[in-house]
Amino acid sequence: MTTQCGGRRKNSWILVLSGLAFLGIQTASIGEARAQGAPAEAAESLPRSLGEATPGSMDSRLGTAPGTDTGPFGIQPGRDQPLMGAGGGTSTPRVPTSISSPDDSPTPRPRALGAPEALPIPRAPLYGSLSLPDEEEAAGPPGGMTIEEAMDRLIQENLDLRSKSLEIPQARADVLTASLRANPIFFADAQMVPYGRYTEQRPGGQTQYDVNISHPVDFSRKRRARTVYADQVLHITEAQYQDAVRLELNNLYTAYVDILSARQINRYAEASSEGFERLIRATQLLYEKDMASRADVSQVRSQQEIAAVGVLDSEENLRRAKRTLGMMLNIPPDQAEMLEFTGSIEDRAPPPPPTEELVQMALACRPDVVSFRLGVRAAEAGLRLAMANRYQDAYVLYQPYTFQDNSPTGTKSAYSWALGLTVPMPIYNRNQGNIERARINIEQSRVELANIERKVQTEVVQAAREYAVTREIVQRIRTEIIPASEQSKNDRFTLFQSGEANVVTYLEAQRVYNDNVKAYLDTAVRHRRSMLNLNTVVGRRLLP
Repeated sequence: MTTQCGGRRKNSWILVLSGLAFLGIQTASIGEARAQGAPAEAAESLPRSLGEATPGSMDSRLGTAPGTDTGPFGIQPGRDQPLMGAGGGTSTPRVPTSISSPDDSPTPRPRALGAPEALPIPRAPLYGSLSLPDEEEAAGPPGGMTIEEAMDRLIQENLDLRSKSLEIPQARADVLTASLRANPIFFADAQMVPYGRYTEQRPGGQTQYDVNISHPVDFSRKRRARTVYADQVLHITEAQYQDAVRLELNNLYTAYVDILSARQINRYAEASSEGFERLIRATQLLYEKDMASRADVSQVRSQQEIAAVGVLDSEENLRRAKRTLGMMLNIPPDQAEMLEFTGSIEDRAPPPPPTEELVQMALACRPDVVSFRLGVRAAEAGLRLAMANRYQDAYVLYQPYTFQDNSPTGTKSAYSWALGLTVPMPIYNRNQGNIERARINIEQSRVELANIERKVQTEVVQAAREYAVTREIVQRIRTEIIPASEQSKNDRFTLFQSGEANVVTYLEAQRVYNDNVKAYLDTAVRHRRSMLNLNTVVGRRLLP
């Protein structure tokens, strides 16, 4: 078993190295990289997209649509293949029927939206002591970009969504393709043309010239079933694009809260740095009165430097968060760093409706649920298409011109016309396997719909509980824990100023207060995310 895996891995690296050589990388460099064990690093450096959809290909970026099933032999086999050309005669055109079809396949390729990759939730580092800023500073500078404005710009300017939105007009083009009628076939021939000429010793004839037109007759209404199926796929594509927007908005929520959190951390760090200025002055005064040691002054200055480092790091974290959001909004990095955003991590909105009502909203509104519901209809349309594909088209032949050359026999040549009909004999059901597969696909699609509905119900219940729990924790920390911890810290500072306590005692009180402030910040950010996540799982904007 190990040998087989090793052999496969070796073959894979041969393919990778061959591709690198094709891109113009020198053979010597490849050999050197192989000697140094570089193939793993080279593979990691390749973009992820190379392992997914091929750029520039006709493959959909959207994956497989719910309710569609191509089967192992492509989309709906059993389409019209040549009934023609098996025999001679004036009523049989000897050309492939594929030239009369609008496309190789009677139905469009399935489309389905792939979900955008979720952004990771970073945990910002904190340095030094912390202090809560004033309430007036929490909402950010006036005139900054609001989350509503960011959402509007995301829908209009996000390049990934713009690319995926083009799948919708492609699906409309597929509907057009599916609705096209098969073309009639024009055919002209000459029959019984002698090598040389006919004689009494070598009689034959007569030489005959034919012009005929064969027109397919779709008596089983495959074109109509094909169009209905393609139209259902179009509706699924529209719903799944809406779901991609929903998930991309969730990424926007993550990036937006990251900015609010980074801005709040920056304010905490600046407030703590300013607080150390007061502590240094107090420690220096006590040192001058011989009530504190030089070590106490040095320790406070060391803590002040750590707080200054925290300010620098928090500023860079804020710029990084802005660049991340700017990339989603198609804004250059240098311009994104200059943006200001208006918003707060504080929850100032009324609570959402009860959980039961939220579940009903999600089942009715979420685009992914709607797409699976439409997928059941597409599966039913696929069954009707499979039933229609049992029969091939009949061909009505009209031969307006037939010329028989009787000149070799010395008689007058003749003109005639012909009318013919070619009908497949439905002795064998050529599509019974696909019909059975289509029936099973309907049941499978219904099971998938039930599964996604149960999944959505669980997500809504979990999101509602997360909202309720974090809201209560934030309120308790804000109203009970922070005031008590701040009072203890201030009392320790008063005792330190009077010389009744040393600086170590005060710094310990500051550390406890830091932990509580950090817990409040983490929980407030977590609660803000839970508010926006509730919007995502319900599929509606319930909370700001």
